[in-house]
Amino acid sequence: MKKMRIRIPRPQISLSKLTGGFLKRLDGYIIKKFLGTYVFAIALIISIAVVFDFNEKQDKFMAHDAPWSAIIFDYYLNFIPYFANLFSPLFVFIAVIFFTSKLAENSEIIAMFSTGMSFKRMLRPYMVSAAIIAVLTFCLGAYVIPKGSVTRINFEDKYYKQRKANSARNIQLEVDSGVIAYIDRFENYRQTGYRFSLDKFKDKQLVSHLTARSVTYDTTRIHHWIVKDYMIREMEGMKEKITRGERIDTTLFMEPADFLIMKNQQEMLTSPQLSEYIDRQRQRGFANIKEFEIEYHKRIAMSFASFILTLIGASLSARKVKGGMGLNLGIGLGLAFSYILFQTIASTFAVNGNMPPVIAVWIPNILYSFIAFYLYTKAPK
Repeated sequence: MKKMRIRIPRPQISLSKLTGGFLKRLDGYIIKKFLGTYVFAIALIISIAVVFDFNEKQDKFMAHDAPWSAIIFDYYLNFIPYFANLFSPLFVFIAVIFFTSKLAENSEIIAMFSTGMSFKRMLRPYMVSAAIIAVLTFCLGAYVIPKGSVTRINFEDKYYKQRKANSARNIQLEVDSGVIAYIDRFENYRQTGYRFSLDKFKDKQLVSHLTARSVTYDTTRIHHWIVKDYMIREMEGMKEKITRGERIDTTLFMEPADFLIMKNQQEMLTSPQLSEYIDRQRQRGFANIKEFEIEYHKRIAMSFASFILTLIGASLSARKVKGGMGLNLGIGLGLAFSYILFQTIASTFAVNGNMPPVIAVWIPNILYSFIAFYLYTKAPK
């Protein structure tokens, strides 16, 4: 008698079941198209940017005898992720406009709607893709790229154009609780400041006033300064004591790096370092920190922009139009460039005007959110 074998079918677990039906095969198709076009756009445009950048700077590189290993690994290996992340909103827009117009041109979106899918449901994989890009953009901009920017900017300072400040004027900052330091002029190559004063306050009353011809930073010891040709006035009620001397060594909780700010120095700090730097300088009363505040808030705002620009791009290009994707792509590029331009103008107002940096950075997102909502209401349903 033959034995009968009974085969029990092994259960197939699909992605849609694992995600509770949130993602289906069509969603995976759109996500793949979105991210694939996004990466292709980055690779294409950054390749062109590298060629133009090298063509512009090669004379300076050769004049300063920059080694090829430094050009490739120190500069361009950090140049590519920096500019890719900087123009990420533009790449998101191009990707959405390009492949959505292709879907509309091939009547694939009409086929989706004919099955009963709503435009809101079709946007789900778009938003998932935008979330992936937003998280990646923020992590790169906040933690990874600043470390590479240190190498890139130091390379530019050495082989292309000097960025480090050699001097500073009218320096005033709080070096300790109730202790205010002032330097009329500081020269970096000598590590010396001129016309130095140090005021100590107690209960908002001036109790000590030190003036000196110069103050020099001792690079061999941290926070160590040498004060030369000084006079100290100590006030106790109606009494005043005056002390003079040629030299005195003192510890002041300040360094030349606190006021010798390198151009684009904010790009070299991670977000936690930026936050700490802004808080410390604000406590010291140092006013020149708007560029650092703008950089800190911009990293968050630029990441959030992925959702807004994705919605604008999908709403704009989901309708099939005569003439193909040319019109949609033109309008989309115009909106993307206007977004970047508007953000630059708002940042300039924050630096040179009285606009708070957080408001200046978020104004473009707020304005384009209204544009996105309007286009969404006009999109095919």
